Amino acid sequence: MSSATIYKKSRLVAPLVLILAVAACSKDPAQPEASNPAANAPAAAKPVAPEQAVSSQVKALNTDQLRESAANALRENRIYAPAGDNAMEYYLALRDKQPDDPGVNSALTDLLPYTLIAAEQSIGREEFEEAQRLSAIIEKTDPNAPALPRLKQSIEAAQAAVAQRAVAKEEKAEQDKRLAEQQRLAQQAEEQKAKEAAAAAEVARQQEAARAEAARKQAAEQAATETPKPAATAAAKPAAPPPAPAAPVLRVVSAPAPRYPAEALRAGTGGEVLVEFTVATDGSVSSARVVRSNPARVFDREALNATKRWKFEPISEPVTTRRTIGFNPGE
Repeated sequence: MSSATIYKKSRLVAPLVLILAVAACSKDPAQPEASNPAANAPAAAKPVAPEQAVSSQVKALNTDQLRESAANALRENRIYAPAGDNAMEYYLALRDKQPDDPGVNSALTDLLPYTLIAAEQSIGREEFEEAQRLSAIIEKTDPNAPALPRLKQSIEAAQAAVAQRAVAKEEKAEQDKRLAEQQRLAQQAEEQKAKEAAAAAEVARQQEAARAEAARKQAAEQAATETPKPAATAAAKPAAPPPAPAAPVLRVVSAPAPRYPAEALRAGTGGEVLVEFTVATDGSVSSARVVRSNPARVFDREALNATKRWKFEPISEPVTTRRTIGFNPGE
């Protein structure tokens, strides 16, 4: 087949090529659509040299095979893809074998814009290996193509952006990991602090309970060892005259128990009060005072109030005596 025939055929298929190429501008039918191009495409693709734009299998075909393959590729809209089986590679290999064929050169000129569009679309999808391959085809077709420098810069810029995005994503993941670890450690420290506070509170509670129990036992022991006397002689006073030879005997008619102070009872506090009082001839208590108390001033008022309510059998003369009143929370 002559070069003129090829040229005529290329002109006949040009309208078909135009229609199919317009469709290819919106979507490349020869390339599968990637669901996640950023994840599937490499961060950086090595540039393809122009001499590598045509596969070795295509270069091995003779001129007749190249013409037939190019015509079939055009009919099936395989203008620039897939690699190794597209019209651009077949025409480039045919031009290498017949550089002066006007039909081949015209076909390459007509198909070049669509290859450029496909390269830009590959960049947009971040399919950099495909973009490099198409860039090599464009450069082999026309090393002085005006759009070629811009295309190469776009590929490099897009690769750099993907690499930068990957670094930023990795840094963000590392930052999130550090933040999560800090939050975990802070939560762990708070939990440990809460456990220590609870343990300290429990120890303090146990110590307070032990002190209260010890005080209760001590008060009970003191009350058990104290033997109240039914009557006692009046305290000796330096200036007082000696007591009568036979003091009247006090016989109790009524001796109400003292009221236990509410606060002392709640605290489990025990103690005792030594009261000195005077019994009148009619058996009533005419006066009373606190000689000593333990603990001081806790049970004094209730001890005096109870003493003043005591009643004895009538006696011949007033008698002053002392008695110890015990307070035991356990009783």
